[in-house]
Amino acid sequence: MKTTIETVASEMNTVLSQVREDEALMFSQKLLAAKRIFVTGEGRSGLMGKAFAMRLMHGGFNVYVIGETITPSIEAGDLLIAISGSGSTGAIYQFATKAKEAGAQVLLVTTNKESKIGSISDGTLVIPAATKYRRPEEPETIQPLGNQFDQAVHLVLDAIIICTIQMTKDQPSFAEMTKRHANLE
Repeated sequence: MKTTIETVASEMNTVLSQVREDEALMFSQKLLAAKRIFVTGEGRSGLMGKAFAMRLMHGGFNVYVIGETITPSIEAGDLLIAISGSGSTGAIYQFATKAKEAGAQVLLVTTNKESKIGSISDGTLVIPAATKYRRPEEPETIQPLGNQFDQAVHLVLDAIIICTIQMTKDQPSFAEMTKRHANLE
């Protein structure tokens, strides 16, 4: 067990060290400039997106998750964050296309910058991790399916939130963020 845990941690260190700082900074700037933020992803990537959206809300951002019943229409000035390891997930491509038609910007979190969704995005954050497709350029991993990508997405997006909040003039305090945390649990 200890060897497996250490191998997973080592894999994460390798992937995280290869995330481009300029892409992460661009992502942060787009978050700060957006009127509202919408997040989408399928499967485990969608769960990572929901975790990201929750933490953005704690940080005081106006954020929605695609597919929830209270999610409003996207419009100009808004930002869609699309999470797709392959960059070609059909439903996410449709959402990105509709967001662009509405005048919103699209940021893609992916392993494949040259993907179908990447080609219509306003920016891309590449997470150089393995997906369930195991393309030749993806790193080796002991982990099944897209575990490595999803774990790295969670860690990178959490780091981006921390840095983005630190860049704001009205940085929320720990107490303010705690006050926004759910209390019906």
